[in-house]
Amino acid sequence: MTLEVLAARADALRAEIGKTVLGQEDVIDSLIVALFARGHVLMEGPPGTAKTLLARSFASALSLDFGRIQFTPDLMPGDVLGTSIFNFQTNDFILTKGPVFSEVLLADEINRAPPKTQAALLQAMNEGVVSIDGTDHSLGDNFIVVATQNPIEQQGTYPLPEAQLDRFLFKVLIDFPPEEVEIAILQKHAKEPVETGAETSGLQSVLSAEDLADSRKIIDGIILDDDILNYILRLVRATRATSDIAYGASTRAADALALATRATAALAGRDFAIPDDVKRLYIPAMRHRVVLGPAAEIEGRSSDQVLENILNQIEAPR
Repeated sequence: MTLEVLAARADALRAEIGKTVLGQEDVIDSLIVALFARGHVLMEGPPGTAKTLLARSFASALSLDFGRIQFTPDLMPGDVLGTSIFNFQTNDFILTKGPVFSEVLLADEINRAPPKTQAALLQAMNEGVVSIDGTDHSLGDNFIVVATQNPIEQQGTYPLPEAQLDRFLFKVLIDFPPEEVEIAILQKHAKEPVETGAETSGLQSVLSAEDLADSRKIIDGIILDDDILNYILRLVRATRATSDIAYGASTRAADALALATRATAALAGRDFAIPDDVKRLYIPAMRHRVVLGPAAEIEGRSSDQVLENILNQIEAPR
């Protein structure tokens, strides 16, 4: 496979998802980069902004097993991972696998589950395995979590801890679409059958598991030069040196940004990265990994604004 073929496959995936989800091009790009970079994505936005539809469309355009968990306050870890049930006929325990045993896992409204249940995903997201009754079970090379959460719902929600947020490659923000996109959505749905799943029923799989594995081999061959690596490190270390941020990004964050940069370069048909690749990924890769300081919170500044300021202060390599 060549870089041109890889870029063409990414374009085909982007176009297929775009058949059902309108006006969310940046979010779709983030999902595609995360897929090839072996990362997970957290989507945050108000209810009714197609977060779940986007995740389902993403899975429909891939030849991967799809699983969905609707997180609720009474959800237990066993409901996510599965449990061993004793079989009286065989006098043995049989593992009943939970929905986490899929390749594309939609964790819908993940912040509605209590911390104990949220923690059930930590090992799965970080290592690609889950431990049940002392036995490790692999989730495969293609396991990816696409999680959603609603920022305006406070009652019955449990904010994700920093340790779990750090497992997500990107946190992407979804807002209401502009008026011209919103009317296009209404016009499109007015022509579709009024039935469940009608939005994604016409989508075709455009990327097989074998295609994905071959594509990742191409990305593994992309080498970042020292100028780009030093630029990434300066941007990450700057989050630890400003009073606007109480807790800066980790070394894992720098490593994740570097991997996403390699994937972005390859998907653009290049065997080298440029500073603009890093700039494009910096805020979505860091906004959930930093904790704002008291001064920034009192002044009402967001993490995006603080990170944008860092991005403007750190000189990019030429």
